[in-house]
Amino acid sequence: MVTRFTENPILTKNDIKPSRHDWVVECVLNPGVFRFEGKTWLLLRVAERPVQKEGLVSFPVMNGEGHFNILEFEKGDSNLDLSDSRMVGYKGKTYLSTISHLRLVCSDDGVHFYEPADFPTQIFGSGVLETFGIEDCRVSHIEGAYYLTYTQVSENGVGVGLMSTRNWRNFTREGMILSPHNKDCALFEEKVEGKYYCLHRPSGIGLGGNYIWVASSYDLLHWGKHHCILQTREGWWDSARVGAGAAPIKTPEGWLEIYHGADYQHRYCLGAILLDLHDPSQVLARSHHPLLEPTSDYEKTGFFGNVIFTNGHLVDGDEITMYYGASDEVICGATLSIEEILADILKTA
Repeated sequence: MVTRFTENPILTKNDIKPSRHDWVVECVLNPGVFRFEGKTWLLLRVAERPVQKEGLVSFPVMNGEGHFNILEFEKGDSNLDLSDSRMVGYKGKTYLSTISHLRLVCSDDGVHFYEPADFPTQIFGSGVLETFGIEDCRVSHIEGAYYLTYTQVSENGVGVGLMSTRNWRNFTREGMILSPHNKDCALFEEKVEGKYYCLHRPSGIGLGGNYIWVASSYDLLHWGKHHCILQTREGWWDSARVGAGAAPIKTPEGWLEIYHGADYQHRYCLGAILLDLHDPSQVLARSHHPLLEPTSDYEKTGFFGNVIFTNGHLVDGDEITMYYGASDEVICGATLSIEEILADILKTA
């Protein structure tokens, strides 16, 4: 069902220039994907931090006015928790070890990407809800406009932001549309029964968990009619968390969604679900085994290893061209057959 690009990985962190001369790119990951002006475009998540000094750990935090403050601690400080490479704990507070922004690249062949000279290519966080950065953008093309749903991160929590554009030069920022703790928001690219729909992933503490929900809206800003549609499965490859990938794909059998699932060892794989065409809160089928799992060296080893994560694809007839982040360090590509995915998940429905 899945054929990886022979050129994988197609982008690495060494291919992306840092946004500042005294910073370094630690991760390039999880691109949104779209077509525009005859090209294939990726909206990468780029995670950076200052060049690290011996015996110290430092990382940036943006203030509400858009300026960066650099926090720096001695590695031997007993108050410091560096057990997770993605985070820095200090005296009961949690920070991110890097700060992410969105970076625009394009390609004439879908494999070799570059930053265009005639477009603004860097989108940074803005305001008090994005002081720890913006991450993992999905791009949905709806009624002639491109809508970007992305993760807003700050000390206030993790929520879903929305911006839109028609030309990729001017953007309208709508602010937070789903409050913390929420992420992995994918918009359907057409209305269902007169309403817009999205998939999203609130997180429960104590009761509940990291499950996929569906919601509807009349204006893409105000969301209601929330339904939990997909839970984790104890003992399975998606036992710890699940989350939506890119915009669901409309097929005659239903809405096909490729989602990510992780176990308690933080191993991320991809699976699929099928939702009812007229009522996306109804799940018709679900993968028993992963469609794609980390098996190649570049998928198993990196900044945060054993991770395959997608939030972007293109569809041409039966073929899905999927772009995915691997181990938080590289970007890869693969092709999949819609027919084969449907046959696989429907036989176990």
